[in-house]
Amino acid sequence: MAAAAAESLLRQARETSAEELGRFVSHVAALLQGGSLGAEAVDCLQRLHLVLAATKYPRRLDGRFVELLQTVLCQPTCPEQVQLLCAAILREISPCDELILSCDEIQDPKLLSLVSSVLLAQDNKKSEVSAVGQRVVKFLEGRLPEGQSSRHLLPVLSNVISLSPEALTEEQINVVSKKMADWLRYASTQQGVPPQSCGGFFSNPRARQPGPVTEVDGAVATDFFTVLSLAQHYTEDQWLNMQAFSMLRQWLLCYGGDGLSTPDSDDRSEKDGSVMSLVSVTSTSSHSLPLKERLREKAFEYCQRLLEQSSRRALKKDDEELQKACLIEAVTILDIICKQDTSYVFRTLSSMKTLHDRISGDISYARALLPIAQYFLNHSEMAAVDSDAIYKHLFTEIPAQLFHNQPLAFEFILFCKDNSQLFTDTSRIFRQSFPNLFKFLAWNSPSLISEFVELLPFLLDAGTAIEIFHLLLDLPCLTAALDIQLRSPSPSASEKAACDPAVKPATCLEAFRHPLYKGTFQYLLRIESTPEEPPESLIPLRQLLGPLASNPRIVQCAETVPVLLELFFSVVTEFADKTLINQLVLLMLQRSDQLYEIPAFKDDVYRVLSLELMTLCKLHPALIVELSKELLDFSGSISNIRNKEPLFSHMVWAIGEYLSVSYDQRCTVEQINRFFEALEATLFEITQIRPLVSMPSYEPRVITILMTTLTKLAARSQDLIPRVSLFLSKMRMFVQSPAVTSVYCEEDLEEILIRATELMNLLKMPSVAQFVFTPPVDVATTPLQRDANASLPFALRMASRLLEGGTGFMPG
Repeated sequence: MAAAAAESLLRQARETSAEELGRFVSHVAALLQGGSLGAEAVDCLQRLHLVLAATKYPRRLDGRFVELLQTVLCQPTCPEQVQLLCAAILREISPCDELILSCDEIQDPKLLSLVSSVLLAQDNKKSEVSAVGQRVVKFLEGRLPEGQSSRHLLPVLSNVISLSPEALTEEQINVVSKKMADWLRYASTQQGVPPQSCGGFFSNPRARQPGPVTEVDGAVATDFFTVLSLAQHYTEDQWLNMQAFSMLRQWLLCYGGDGLSTPDSDDRSEKDGSVMSLVSVTSTSSHSLPLKERLREKAFEYCQRLLEQSSRRALKKDDEELQKACLIEAVTILDIICKQDTSYVFRTLSSMKTLHDRISGDISYARALLPIAQYFLNHSEMAAVDSDAIYKHLFTEIPAQLFHNQPLAFEFILFCKDNSQLFTDTSRIFRQSFPNLFKFLAWNSPSLISEFVELLPFLLDAGTAIEIFHLLLDLPCLTAALDIQLRSPSPSASEKAACDPAVKPATCLEAFRHPLYKGTFQYLLRIESTPEEPPESLIPLRQLLGPLASNPRIVQCAETVPVLLELFFSVVTEFADKTLINQLVLLMLQRSDQLYEIPAFKDDVYRVLSLELMTLCKLHPALIVELSKELLDFSGSISNIRNKEPLFSHMVWAIGEYLSVSYDQRCTVEQINRFFEALEATLFEITQIRPLVSMPSYEPRVITILMTTLTKLAARSQDLIPRVSLFLSKMRMFVQSPAVTSVYCEEDLEEILIRATELMNLLKMPSVAQFVFTPPVDVATTPLQRDANASLPFALRMASRLLEGGTGFMPG
C-alpha cells in the first residue's frame, strides 16, 4: 500500500504542467510573504520540492520567488523546518542566476550550514567554494556563543575539500588539523545530559548525573572516546569526535602528505607491542609534534583503539554492523598514514596480522579483508613480510562463497582493477585465481562489465589465454552452475547413498550431485586455474542446462561475452606467437559446435569469432598450411554453412587469400588441389538442383565466396582452370532455375551471376588472374588490391569490364 501511494505521488508530481506549477508557486509565495510559516507553508513547500525533485529535467521558478525563498531562509525567526525546505528547493533548482545568498555576514552555524549547501550546489564555482571554506574555518577557530554548535560545520567543510581542496590556506589547514586532533583524542568519556532534563524543584539530582560511556559489549569504557563508544545521549565534543573521524580519511588524503619520514622515527622495537602500549607510548610526546604530524599520530591512536574495540562481542546487531564499518575505515586510514609516514608500518604490522588472523575465518567480515590486503600489498615489501597467504585466502575463499553479494562483488573487482598492475608484478596468485574472479562477472554481469573490461588485460598472458578463452565461451554455463549451486540443498547421507550412477539425472538440480556430472560442475566452479582441458561431459551438461537458457541472469551474462571476446583477442594478438595463434584457430573451430544453446548468444559469438579469425590469419598466414587437415574438415562440412555461416564464409575467404606460396613456401600444388576439391564439392552440393526436392536457401555471400576462392586456387594451380570455368559457366542455368528463383530474390541472383561473370572473364587471361588473385605480399597492400566490402580485389572488376568490352562473354 505504501509503495503504491508513493508511486502515485511521484506520478502526479512528474505530470504537473508548467501552468499548474506556476499557479502553485504563486500560492506558496503568498503564504511566505504573509508571514504564514506554519503547517500549511510546510506542506506546500514539501509538495513543491517533490515536484522539482521528481522530474529528470530541470524546472525553472520565477526569479522573484527564488529571491523570496532566499529571504525567508535567512530570517532569524524562520522555523527550522521551513529553512530546511527552502534550502532544499534552492539546491534542487541550482545552479540559478537569481542567487543573492552570501555567507559573509552569517553568525549562526546552523544557518551557515544551510546557506553553504546552496552555495556549494552552484556548479562548483571556485569563488563560492572558497568563500564558504573561509567562513567555516573562521567559525571553527573562534569560540562560539552559548547554544551554538560546530557540528553543523564539519559536513560543510567536508564538501568544501571535496570540491576544491585548494580552497584552504596552509594556515587554515593547520587550524583545522589541530582542532581535529583534539576532537579525536580528548572527547568526554561521560554521557551527555538528556535535552529534556531541565531540572526543577522535584527533580532528582542523582538521576541527572551522566554515567560513563560504554563499549559495544556493555563494559564501561576505560580508554578515550571513539565512534564505537556508546551512550544514551552524546555531548557536543563527542559528536565532533564522530564527525572528525568520518572526514578523517578525506582530510589526510588532501592535506596529510606533507610530513616526511625520518630515520629516527622508524622505531622497529614497537612493532610487537600491544595496542594499549602503543597508545600510551606515543600520546605523551605528541604535543611537541608539528600540527599535521600530531593529527597523524592522533589518527593512528584512534584507529588502533578501533581495532581493539572491533574485537569485542557486540550486544546488538546494529552495533556489530557498525563495528565492521568502522574496522574497514580504520584499516584504510592506517594504510594512508603508513604511506605518508613509513615509520608507522612497523607500528601497525603486528596488529594487522592479528586482525587478519581473527577475522579471516568469519565470512561476515569479507569486506574488511580488502583494505587489509591493500595494506599488505602497499607495505609488505618494505616490511619484508610474505603476504601471499593473505592474498590466497582473499582470492580463493571470498569469490567462491560470496559471488552473489553484489556490493562486495563491485568492491572486490574494483580492488583488483585498481591494483592489477601491482598484483601482476608481485604475486602469481592474482592470475591463478581468475576462474574465481569470473564468478563475480557471471553473476553480476551488467553492473561489473565496465570494470571487468579494464581488468581482463591484466589476467591474460600466454599461460592463461587458452583457459580464459574456454571460460569466456562457457560464461553462461558458469552462471547456470552458480544458480544451481545456490539452489541445491546439501544432501543428506541417505541421499548420497541412494544416488545411482547408472541412472542419468532428469534435472539440473539432480545433476549437480550426480556422480556423472559432479566432476564437470567442479570444473566449472573451480577456484584456480588448471592446465586440464574442459571435460567431455561438458557437452551433455550444456544440453542439460538448456531449460535455464531463458533465465534473465544467464541471458544478461551471455550478452557480455561478445564484448569480452573482442577485448580478449585485441589483447592476445599483442603477445601471441605462432603456436598460440594456431591453438586459438583450432579452438574456434572446435568450440563453434560447443556453445550454450541461446540462439542470440551463438550468433553473436560466431560474428566475433569470424572477424577475429581474419585477424589471426593476417598475423600468421602460414596457419592455413599448418592446419590444413583441420581446415579441410571444417570447410568440407555442409552443416557448418547451415549453423555458422559467418565463421564458414570467413574461413573459406582466408583459404583463398592465404593458401599461396607468397605467404608460405611450404604451400604445394597438392595442398591447393585438395582444398579445391573439398570446396568444389561443397559448392556443388549447395547449388545442385534436385527434382522434386525443395532447394535449401543459403546466403548468396556463401556462394560468391566459394566461387571466388575456387577461382583463386585455380589461378595458382592452372590445371584447375577448366574445371572452375565449366562450373562458373553453369551459373546462369542455376540462377534461372524455377527452384532457385523461388528461394532467392532477384537482387541475390543478380549478385551471384555478376560475380560468376567477372570470375569467368578474368580466367580467360591466366597470367592476369594469377597477378590479381596472388599478388606479391608487398603488392597486396596497395589500394588496387584492397576491397573491404567483398572477397574479390578491385582489380578483378576492372579486368572483367575490359574483357566484356571485347568479347561480350556471359556464362551459359
